[in-house]
Amino acid sequence: MPGAGTVIGEVRVLVVDDEDDMRALIRATLELADTNMHVAGEAADGDDAVRMWREAQPDVIIMDQRMPRTSGLEAAKRILAEDPDQAVVVLTAFPDKHVQAAAERLGVRGWMSKNDMRLLPALLRAIARDR
Repeated sequence: MPGAGTVIGEVRVLVVDDEDDMRALIRATLELADTNMHVAGEAADGDDAVRMWREAQPDVIIMDQRMPRTSGLEAAKRILAEDPDQAVVVLTAFPDKHVQAAAERLGVRGWMSKNDMRLLPALLRAIARDR
């Protein structure tokens, strides 16, 4: 397993959120914080997330918990059923310990409040090192 000082290669990220502004904020946060992080695709709901995941083959998926049509947790469940090793990080504007526990049971690797976006690059780097 790589050590904390190990340089990781490019990290391909799929960004999933139903709000255009939030996807743009996530993209900007990643691009400004780390040149090794590349947004490989974006999706606006859980159904599109599953489709884009298959196309983009990202290292990490950043997924909003609440979205129309198909929630982030439902999309994560579908993706992790096909690939239990896929790294998924759930973002939420409404932290709830019961929903967080359900996400962890699915195999989600990270959980974060949208109010803590500044911490996202460090979380993704840690997950990428562990892959």
